Amino acid sequence: MTRVDFHTHVANRLQYACRFARKVYGAGQTLVVVGELDVLRAFDQTLWTFSPLEFVPHCFTGDALAAKTPVVLAAPHEEAQHHQVLLNLAASIPTHFARFERVVEIVGDSPQDLAGARERYRFYRDRGYTLNNYDQRG
Repeated sequence: MTRVDFHTHVANRLQYACRFARKVYGAGQTLVVVGELDVLRAFDQTLWTFSPLEFVPHCFTGDALAAKTPVVLAAPHEEAQHHQVLLNLAASIPTHFARFERVVEIVGDSPQDLAGARERYRFYRDRGYTLNNYDQRG
């Protein structure tokens, strides 16, 4: 069954997501990053600039190399060929989340982000998924 991890109270979600993507890539796993298009574009840009001496290979789901690229960016309704780790930057629950071994929710510290995360947490909990919470304050 899919394991779901919440990383809450994250001050800079995109920087945190880039570090997470680097960690997953470094471990030899595949990653699908889900979000709305504006968030995915900002994440794409941040991946290119967050660490000048490191590169995390990534592309969008529509790219011809998506099946061979370790990090794929997708809209919440799009399905990617990878099924190891899903990183959710969207406000909603990705359609195909249950096909992944692990789902990671990165949650900011705004009241709106936290309220949305509580709803997603209840959704996963009510369906019996294993949940972990990693509070990033202080």
